[in-house]
This record gives sequence, structure tokens and C-alpha cells, in this order.
Amino acid sequence: MTGKVYLVGAGPGDPKLITVWGMELIQRADAIIYDRLIHPSLLRYAKLGAELIYCGKASGNHSIPQDEINELLIQKAKEGKQVVRLKGGDPFVFGRGGEEAESCVSAGIPFEVVPGISSGIAAPAYAGIPVTHREYGSSFAVVTGHRSGDRDKEVNWDQLARAVDTLVIYMGLANLGKICTQLIQAGLSHQTPVALVQEGTLQLQKTVTGTLLDIEEKAVAEKVCSPAMIVVGKVVALREKLAWFERHQEEIKRRNEKWVM
Repeated sequence: MTGKVYLVGAGPGDPKLITVWGMELIQRADAIIYDRLIHPSLLRYAKLGAELIYCGKASGNHSIPQDEINELLIQKAKEGKQVVRLKGGDPFVFGRGGEEAESCVSAGIPFEVVPGISSGIAAPAYAGIPVTHREYGSSFAVVTGHRSGDRDKEVNWDQLARAVDTLVIYMGLANLGKICTQLIQAGLSHQTPVALVQEGTLQLQKTVTGTLLDIEEKAVAEKVCSPAMIVVGKVVALREKLAWFERHQEEIKRRNEKWVM
């Protein structure tokens, strides 16, 4: 019998932000193939005997190449297993879930997609930054700030700067200075607010705010490191007023400790 592959979004980090269906699938799975950014406590809910396979990726360090991950999903499903591919955030938002789904289709393997809360929305929310607001911004774009080295695939910052009110940038910390320069050259004011949200929704979350002109300097001074989300736009001005996470950090910590057995 052929098994089935479930592409499951684990959410942005806080383990309580996984969906009910996602948690049920973790508990049922015969094999869980998981990424670096999932909260490790989620694996404690796997059933006895479930196969746990790490295939996380960091910049310049891929434990298993993507093609091999695709083959692994197919192999485990052909063994008749119920396979959970557990990813941080949402499988289809910079999670390569589309590539893995295509591989399943090509191999005749049934699959389902279980959406997760995207870090691009959750990290700003935990920092007190709504990505849309009637008075500050009615549109936003989610974009990668990591250059592939292929000119045809590079982000068109000029068009983005003129098209939307808020930019949410994944994987851009290493290129922060270049991104800011390009956005200013595209016409954004050098005083445009910018926020960096490191380890969004997790207990160690840190938020640093500034402008396109000085955020790179502040990132160095505050020792901001990946994973971090970059938010650019007027909505960042709400951060000081709506910064709820820091006020409830201890309460959230106690809540999660009680929930994670």
C-alpha cells in the first residue's frame, strides 16, 4: 500500500501557534521529516516508534539537498507510511512546499497541504506591527531578500517600492544595507521606518527599529542575527504603541511551559 505525504506548516515558532490539524498529523505520523525552524517541542508529540528525520537548512549549510528530500518523501510514502513534512511557517511561503508537492504528483504519491501561520505576518504581529492599517498602509508584499546569484531572479526593489505600502522581507539580514540603499534609490524616503524582528514569536524575540538610513548600523550595534524578519513601511511607527509581547512575555513563557509536556 502507498502511504501519503502531508506538507504541514508548523507556524512561526511558538509551538502553540500550530493548527489543530497539524498537531493531529504529528501524533499520527509514521515518519516526520522536519526543518530547522520548527519548535523542537512539537516532536515530543510524535507517537512511539515514529521515524524522525532532520533535514534543516541554514544559509550555506543544507543538511540534505532539496532533491534528496523530495526523494525521501516519495520513498517513505512508497513504504506505506503516513509522512509529515514539517516546516516552519507555511509550506507554500518560501518553504519549497510547491516543489515537494510537484515531486509527489510526478511519483503518483497522494499528498495534502496543511497551511501554517506565516512568519511574515506573525513576527510583525508579535512585535506590535500590523502589516496593514487603514491609516498607514492598505497593501503589503512578502518577498525574499536572499539573492540567488541569478540576475533574472533578483528582486525588483524599484517596482516594489512604488507598488505597495509595506514590505515584509524574509532572509534579508545579510543584504540589509544593500536592500536599504536600493529602496532609497527607488524613491523611498531615507526616513522610512524599518523594523527587524529576530526569532519572532519565540521567547528570545528581539525587535529593533530604525529607518532606511540607520537600521543597518543599529542591527550591528544590537547584534541582530538570523532568523530575522525585515518590515519596511509606515506601519512600523505603530510598534511603540502596540508592543504587547514584551509586556506579557513571562505570562506567555509560563503558558507554553505548561502546555509543552
